[in-house]
Amino acid sequence: MADDILARVLNELRQVVDGIQPDQMSAPTPCTQWDVRGVLNHVTGGSIMFAECVENGSISDEEFARLGSADLVGDQPSAVFGAAADRALAAFGQPGALERIVTLPFGTMPAGVAANIAVFDLTVHALDLAHATGQSTALDPDVLQAGWEAAQAMLSPELRASGMFAEAQPCLDDAPIADRLMAYSGRPV
Repeated sequence: MADDILARVLNELRQVVDGIQPDQMSAPTPCTQWDVRGVLNHVTGGSIMFAECVENGSISDEEFARLGSADLVGDQPSAVFGAAADRALAAFGQPGALERIVTLPFGTMPAGVAANIAVFDLTVHALDLAHATGQSTALDPDVLQAGWEAAQAMLSPELRASGMFAEAQPCLDDAPIADRLMAYSGRPV
């Protein structure tokens, strides 16, 4: 079930976030548009956005803009991300939540589809943060598999052409799944 794997992804990401040191916040990440603080703000804001959309059906343009531009994590990334993750889990865990129709800033869909998008996004960014801060990328194999499957389902040539995602990077077919997921997501490995 999507909410179970989402809980596992968020647990893995929490562990990575908890391992980030204050002096690593400006370190570059494999997600070239953001440093560590930027990725932390993105996954925190994304968790809030998904929760808001599941709870209320959509998110206002103003709130979406605020989440995308504010420093949400400040000097307490673990606590702030943890609260956002808890809210997302509570929203997706409500009875019938995965069948609700939600409107995200990029489209209207069942919340179960939105949960799969979140699984992909959070898994890749957990790997980004782990790489950037010298932590292990050996995440839960089920989490990596779910992220891999979601990436393959969602990263169409059209989406890549839009500029949201870079072209897949070279990677050996027998490389660890974390490396294949990063390469498929446009990160060099």
